[in-house]
Amino acid sequence: MTALLPKPLRLSDLAGRRVALWGWGQEGRAAYAALRARLPDAPLTLLCRADEAQAARALDDPQLSIDTDISGERLAGFEVVIKSPGISPYSELAQAAAAHGTRFVGGTALWFAEHANAQGGIDNALCVTGTKGKSTTTALLAHLLRAAGLRTALAGNIGLPLLELLGASADAWAIELSSYQTGDVAASGVRPQIAIVTNLHPEHLDWHGSEQRYIADKLALVTAARPRVAVLNAADPRLAALHLPDSQVHWYGDARGWHLRGDALYRGQTFVMDTATLPLPGQHNRGNLCAVLTALDAFGLDAAALAPQAAGFMPLPHRLQPLGERDGVLYVNDSISTTPMATLAALAVYRQRPVAVLVGGHDRGLPWDTFADAVRVQPPHAVVTMGQNGPRIHALLAPLAADNRFVLQQAADLAEAVALARAALPAKGGVVLLSPGAPSFGPYPNYVARGRHFAALAGFDPEAISGIPGLGIA
Repeated sequence: MTALLPKPLRLSDLAGRRVALWGWGQEGRAAYAALRARLPDAPLTLLCRADEAQAARALDDPQLSIDTDISGERLAGFEVVIKSPGISPYSELAQAAAAHGTRFVGGTALWFAEHANAQGGIDNALCVTGTKGKSTTTALLAHLLRAAGLRTALAGNIGLPLLELLGASADAWAIELSSYQTGDVAASGVRPQIAIVTNLHPEHLDWHGSEQRYIADKLALVTAARPRVAVLNAADPRLAALHLPDSQVHWYGDARGWHLRGDALYRGQTFVMDTATLPLPGQHNRGNLCAVLTALDAFGLDAAALAPQAAGFMPLPHRLQPLGERDGVLYVNDSISTTPMATLAALAVYRQRPVAVLVGGHDRGLPWDTFADAVRVQPPHAVVTMGQNGPRIHALLAPLAADNRFVLQQAADLAEAVALARAALPAKGGVVLLSPGAPSFGPYPNYVARGRHFAALAGFDPEAISGIPGLGIA
């Protein structure tokens, strides 16, 4: 028997309860605004860092208590804690409070509960997750939905919390979900209409605690949330092995559905178009187009007729983003790259040119052996390591570089890495590729700040390269 989904927790259900917000980032502020819109006079506690408390006090909300002393005992004093996505429910603090009955929810769960229909679903919610490609896939999905004439929302992990659009209406919702949020959809008790999973590789192990839990949490969008339609990549072995009795499964990436043969796009055995000139760099990005077209078919649209509209898609910043040339060298910003597999995908795009790739950042313990194996077979012109895990990557690659097959350098920071990469390249025709394969934490608050700094170091305007086009409803 299929397990019942939990009862949706709506904002109105929080009235009269002891409620806290945990975290004051963009998601936390969106949750606060939503609570005040529906429960303007309800007592509320904010648990946050000291540097966040000052900004929260500027709200001058007499019903808002602010506390920077966060403990498991303190959290256990609340019936419901609305936590920011970056806070792991597997932390000791959260686990201690949950053992005493505290319920942890996220803004995504609250939004889904607010928008559920009488059957416990959202007929126009198209959710996207995956280790890599989820942002581009979601934005491309929104682009083609709009090309079909539908009033479409682009929101979620891509840069606009769902709660910022609370109460808004749209014909379709293109929603990106990180592994921090996929469980929220299942916890909401509300079934999305369509859920796309692009691929699965180990990531965010510090948040999830293990690779197994990361995979389980990521897949919760299609296993526990039980979408009406699951769109899955047949080329990913973990996805190909899934059995989803509560969902219709639509496959892409093989001859059963939308797939690529080189640059040629096919739907089954029918040729549709050549993708070589589309603004989707790399075979993996064109694979994302196959995911989108599969979802459009499932949504009842003519995907084959819409496919050529991908030519008007505007690529997202910090994702294989060509910044331009300086003195004959192309600078490419792939700061979103936080796994070694993503770095390998980026290198494949520029395989025909001399590339100096900048790798390293926050060390989450991910293995780089697969990266080293690929470099052994097809080395780039140069590798420059940096960041917390830079020495570990450098030590792994050093034996491969010893026979002078590629240049290997070690940098103290991003500025030195850019300088070393440029110096390692020929005078003309090379590529300096920032594709770190690791998070930015430490020197930078996020990948956006890292990408902006890279752009400035390369001589480009950071303000001109950072906006995500199409966010919100259009």
